Amino acid sequence: TATVNSAEILAANGSDIGKQIAIYACGFVGNPYVPGGTSLTNGADCSGFTMSVFAHFGISMPHSSGGQASGGKSVSYADAQPGDIICYPGHVAIYLGGGRIVHASTAKTGIKYGNATYRTITAIKRYY
Repeated sequence: TATVNSAEILAANGSDIGKQIAIYACGFVGNPYVPGGTSLTNGADCSGFTMSVFAHFGISMPHSSGGQASGGKSVSYADAQPGDIICYPGHVAIYLGGGRIVHASTAKTGIKYGNATYRTITAIKRYY
């Protein structure tokens, strides 16, 4: 999957804080996926990744994909902006704009970029 650069994120519609969240999250691509982990450098699971990225900006959220899906403000996919949380069954990712996400995917692939619609989206949440 091609990389996403910060200029692409900055060019998207959305708030400055959301874009900063998205750009910060991209800095950890290539790091490991660790079940139950919350370390952006040594390994995190999907919700640990999103939780730790948002914590850097002083935003607290639960360390579970279900808990994250039930918080925040709901937005539609059409209105999704960089920094929003894209929720899937049992999984969460950070939206980058342009149909792209960054997420702690699997133990095999680690933290990586992906397409937002690679699975059925159950909710999109804004925490900022």
